[in-house]
Order: sequence, then C-alpha cells, then structure tokens
Amino acid sequence: MARELFAAGGFHATSMDDVAEAAGVTKPVLYQHFPSKRALYRELLEDVGRRLLADITAAAAPADSGRERVQNGMAAYFGFVTGNQPAFRLLFGASVRNDAEFAEVAETVLEHLAEAVARMINVDLPVEHRAVLAHAVIGMAEAVGRRALREGTAEQDPELLAHWTAELVWYGLRGIRTGTEAATTPGAWVES
Repeated sequence: MARELFAAGGFHATSMDDVAEAAGVTKPVLYQHFPSKRALYRELLEDVGRRLLADITAAAAPADSGRERVQNGMAAYFGFVTGNQPAFRLLFGASVRNDAEFAEVAETVLEHLAEAVARMINVDLPVEHRAVLAHAVIGMAEAVGRRALREGTAEQDPELLAHWTAELVWYGLRGIRTGTEAATTPGAWVES
C-alpha cells in the first residue's frame, strides 16, 4: 500500500498519516516499524530492487542458451514493469532522482542489476567492457519500460517488449568483437 501511495503522489506529497490509513493501522504503529518516512521509503526502494533482481535472476538461470537467457531476463524485467507499475515508478521516478539519499539507493540497485547482467554476458571481454555493456542493456530496458508506462499508445505486452528488446541485445552482443584490438582501439569499429 505504501508503495502505491508513494508511486502515485511522490515522496513529499505522501504523509505517514496517508500510509497508516491505507494500511489500516495508526501512525504510532507505523512508527514502531519505521523510525521515519525516509526510512520507510528507503526500505520500499530496497525491496523493489531485491524483487526485480530476484525475478530477472530466477528467469535467466534455467536458460539453455545465451539467446534464451537474454529473452528470459527481458521477459522477467518487462513482466515486472507492467505487472508492478507502482514499484517501477517508485524505483525510477522523479522522487528518487531528486533526492541524494534515494538516488544512492537506486544507483545501488542498478549496480546490482548490472553485476548480474555482466555475469550473464558470455563473451570473452575484460570486466570493465562487460560492465559497460551491462549498463547499456539496463539503460535500454529502463527506457523501454518508461515509454511503455508513459505513453498510452505504447506497447505494454511484456512478452512482445521482451522479444523486440532481446533481439537488439542478442544481436548486438553477438556483434561485439573480442581480443586486444577491439578492446584498446577506440576507432577500430568505425568503417570508412
């Protein structure tokens, strides 16, 4: 309930009175569990991040191929976005980006996601190269998720979003050159 209230109204516009009323408890009971509104909001962000990471990891783990791992991971991500819109809005909304403490929590969530995605990228690359690719994949998925929730005419079928995005990710990763020249020559990939 608190997640939905904060996602709809933002951090500043949502009071602990609102949260207590929606939860069917008194405000003192709420404060027994959370010392402040900031602590509650932070816990919600961390919980959303854990759930998102768990969904993606669980979906990708049983895959028999890299292509299936990408598809399953994207399907889990977009399933989470469309099935948990308040959670997605909470984690990636303006209230988070405009507050240093909350932005730090969101960045930690993104780092954990990037670490998980980097481990799933089965290409012989240096660690930093993998990290950059993982962040690119996450950024792409976040942007598509935002579009799906923001635009009324945008596609919201998680399987279709996953298929379209996974195609780009998979074929993009398949085109990554490995070896010393690809990793150290910035202009090596540009055709004349």
